[in-house]
Amino acid sequence: MGVIVLAALATLLVPAGKFDTLTYAAPGFTLNKNGTDITLPGTQKTLDSLHIVTPLTAFEQGTIRKPVSVPGSYHRLPKNAQGVVSIIEAPIKGIYDTIDIVLFILLIGGFIHVFNETGALEAGLKSLSAKMQGHEGWLIIIVTFLLTFGGASYGMAEEAFAFYPVLVPLFLAAGYDLLVPVAVIFGGTQLGTLSSFSNPFSTIIASNACGISWTDGINGRLIMFVLSATVYIAYVFRYSQKVKLNPSASLVYRFDGVVQSPFPAFSRDAVATKLSTRSSLLLSIFFLAFAVMITGVVKFHWWLLEMSAVFVVAAVLVAVIQRMNQKVFIDTFIKGAEGLLSVAFIVGAARGVTAILDGGNISDTIVHEASIMVSGLPPGLFIILLMLLYCVFTLFISSSSGMAVVTMPIMGGLALAAHVPGREIVNSYLFGMGIMGFVTPTGLILPSLALVGISIKSWWKFAWPLMLMLLVLCGGALLIGVNL
Repeated sequence: MGVIVLAALATLLVPAGKFDTLTYAAPGFTLNKNGTDITLPGTQKTLDSLHIVTPLTAFEQGTIRKPVSVPGSYHRLPKNAQGVVSIIEAPIKGIYDTIDIVLFILLIGGFIHVFNETGALEAGLKSLSAKMQGHEGWLIIIVTFLLTFGGASYGMAEEAFAFYPVLVPLFLAAGYDLLVPVAVIFGGTQLGTLSSFSNPFSTIIASNACGISWTDGINGRLIMFVLSATVYIAYVFRYSQKVKLNPSASLVYRFDGVVQSPFPAFSRDAVATKLSTRSSLLLSIFFLAFAVMITGVVKFHWWLLEMSAVFVVAAVLVAVIQRMNQKVFIDTFIKGAEGLLSVAFIVGAARGVTAILDGGNISDTIVHEASIMVSGLPPGLFIILLMLLYCVFTLFISSSSGMAVVTMPIMGGLALAAHVPGREIVNSYLFGMGIMGFVTPTGLILPSLALVGISIKSWWKFAWPLMLMLLVLCGGALLIGVNL
């Protein structure tokens, strides 16, 4: 809410303005020019006449579905300062805009609670903990790498919320603090944004909007994936081992005191007995649900609607196998959804910042002024400053696809004048969003912290040295890239 107020104050100070936008709806385009819709032919000639370098195939194949900014079309609008009423309405508008994510989170909560009631999860975690005892560090390394790979390859983000009920008890039982699962789950997927090599929601959309093939620069992005993942995993591993050896070194303990986790650790003193047939079957359904979700996203382009349906079906299957009474099942499912309601509200409230900026028409002004700032600079200075600007942009636009269609047509045109390869424009966008995404309040960090019950202070103290290291690494990669 504090950020929403700051955004509203910005609408008093920053001039309002917008770019014309172009939207594709087969068989033609719709140009929104000064608020008026104009129908145009769905041809490459239309795109060329508007100086949009995005190829027509990107629209026809559905890669780009959101309105694309038209270069050179920025125009001022009457100031529309957002007042007290707009501030109050912003989080509600944010919930409207993110209702698919909100529902996904609530349904995950319902599924996890139904599954927890069977006792199979605790039994499975005890079994895994017994097998991993003394080697939990490898679990951190492997899971962080897999989540980073998921983020970099297909854009794993919101769906990672489902991993908290599994990993939090396991890491707590191993002697780590609550910051470790956030670093592994949220941090792993967020790092995937920075090192995306085939993410359709960032790399592919941004490359198309910039007028280049998404495979241009893929070798460099794969190298960056390996380097950044190595740096990040080493950083998280070092912190986790320090906390395990000395619990008082925990940043959570230092800033938040003793925190009661919503997913408490099981007792490691209990003997892990052999899993029953029913527990094994329930665990198979549990992991199959995640496998189906990931396969659907990667292979069949599923999104939140289909992913939500997977967990509803999985919850019903668990109830049937457990022979759970219908009323007990419904009450248990609703109680689980209730447990994540605060997280769902935080997601909506964070999106309320975007509602304020859009209502005040200042997002495009920020992009326009930034493009003027970097135009005419030497290539090396241009690309570093552009990465820093994307760090700033991420505070206002947390959606990677939204950022791409708003800024890439503009920055892609500037790249030609600055003699900077288009692949490095895309990289500066990935790096800037990837670094600032670790702390931006309009992203997923606040709901992630709410899931485990720790404060932004603890996370900030953990994240800022890492962000500096990644900034140096990414800056060096960009300078090498513009000089190749």
